Amino acid sequence: MKVLIVIYSNDEETVWNAFRFANTCRAYEDETTVFLMGKGVESSSIQSLKFDIEEQIQLFEEQDGKIIGCGICCESRKDIMPELENELQCTMGSMQDFYILVKESDKLITF
Repeated sequence: MKVLIVIYSNDEETVWNAFRFANTCRAYEDETTVFLMGKGVESSSIQSLKFDIEEQIQLFEEQDGKIIGCGICCESRKDIMPELENELQCTMGSMQDFYILVKESDKLITF
């Protein structure tokens, strides 16, 4: 099954749960893509003592999960978060890429 997970929040617990779910999908061998949009592109820079987001992202990448960040969303944060694009370390996508992912996915989950 193809699962698309859209993260558009920068709430630490929400992002942590989104990647936990993504890792569960990968554990069941579902083709899983995470698309970061809006505040979601800040996911990799969220620091939390309670929720280890970095660990969940690393686990997802180790399981060959795909992460795509909205290029325009990253660009719009360049002035306030100049390190964001380096921290994100993922493919930058467009609305056309997002459309294709939505069209080809069997399931779409948003966080």
